Amino acid sequence: MSKDYSKYTISYNYEQRLAKYDIEGSIAHSKMLSKQNIITETEFAIIQKGLLTVLSEIDNQQFIWKPELEDIHMNIEFRLTELIGEVGSKLHTARSRNDQISLDMRMYIKDLNILAINKLILLINKLVEVSEENSDIIMPGYTHLQRAQPILLSHHLLAYAEMFLRDIDRYLDSYKRADVMPLGSGALAGLPYDLDREFVAKELGFSSLSNNSIDTVSDRDFILDYSYASSTTMMHISRFSEEIIIWSSEEFGFTNLGKQFTTWSSIMPQKRNPDFAELARGKTGRVYGDLFRLFTILKGLPLAYNRDMQEDKEGFFDIADTLNLTLEIFSDMIGSLTFNKSKMLKAVENSYVLATDIADYLVSKSVPFRQAHKIVSEMTDFCIKEKKYFSELELKDYKSFSEKFDKDIFDITPLHSVNKRDTYGGTSENQIKNNIANIKSRIKLIEKQII
Repeated sequence: MSKDYSKYTISYNYEQRLAKYDIEGSIAHSKMLSKQNIITETEFAIIQKGLLTVLSEIDNQQFIWKPELEDIHMNIEFRLTELIGEVGSKLHTARSRNDQISLDMRMYIKDLNILAINKLILLINKLVEVSEENSDIIMPGYTHLQRAQPILLSHHLLAYAEMFLRDIDRYLDSYKRADVMPLGSGALAGLPYDLDREFVAKELGFSSLSNNSIDTVSDRDFILDYSYASSTTMMHISRFSEEIIIWSSEEFGFTNLGKQFTTWSSIMPQKRNPDFAELARGKTGRVYGDLFRLFTILKGLPLAYNRDMQEDKEGFFDIADTLNLTLEIFSDMIGSLTFNKSKMLKAVENSYVLATDIADYLVSKSVPFRQAHKIVSEMTDFCIKEKKYFSELELKDYKSFSEKFDKDIFDITPLHSVNKRDTYGGTSENQIKNNIANIKSRIKLIEKQII
């Protein structure tokens, strides 16, 4: 007896999330067939009723999936025919599974893009809320993970809001690229029927039709677009997670995570670990892997459809599931953060982050910048050697490096430094208020786009 290799070809087991879209597409397709007198109105009514029954069975987990039928399309059509008889076999008139699966995936991805956008809006709003609640906290800004200049905590948090706003732009673009109706392309060459593709597009909410039937059944760019956008979002979340992990360490002590987002060590009773942030960081690698899996599947495929494309789904579904759960958790995790204002200010005061401000002070006294830079560099070396900070120096100490220093050098404080940086997009209190207003305005425009 020959071996049964059917397990190698089946896909119904992971395609089931597409069943809703497959049935919606089939109803629109059969309605068009009726409109074009390819089937009768009575046959359409019977098919529609049968398809809705199948959908109800699937939703209520009463549907019996048959492995020998391989995919969701054949399973649904087989069950439809069981329910309504021979008229069910007319459903697939003027259609191929090649354009059918493209339709299902495009409808699903359109919904996924809107879902991602809505979740990102919640996350951005949470960042704005946390920024407003902690608007008076000054912290050291970092370059090369070394203390660099004083900034407002809000400025740092809103940097991520800007990243997530760019992510929304990518999902809007991904939506646009998926919003192309493929039915009518057939297997690859089009179909010999008098079809009304525009009617189907309108029924299913698509804004345009695909232009080339070969390209249509070969195209998986729209899956890559969503997957790339998701990978970029996960990268932004991973960067933020890394900072949360660092900031919540005992060495920094800048922030505390809500207990629901940490776990106890199994052996060390004093430790609570930032596991959720670490998992978000780790799952980013998983999403990257899924993205490159898709690229690798598609590379070198000749036109038009090839069975390799069946392998585009599991990795893609994993991307979508990972992204959506991560976004949901991350919004709540950001809302759970509490910040140690005094510890963050102390990190500013017990450092040399005002060095640039002192150099700028000398420039204001007509000292060339390169010379001012050299003077302040020598001052910093002196302070490190003497185990002092700038705030501990007296005027005579300053004057030992340059006679340009005067009593007004003591006007330079962390808050003074922050508010001096009042250029558009800077860290001053005024610019943070402007940035928050700007973000809220952009969110309103985005919400109007996706209604």
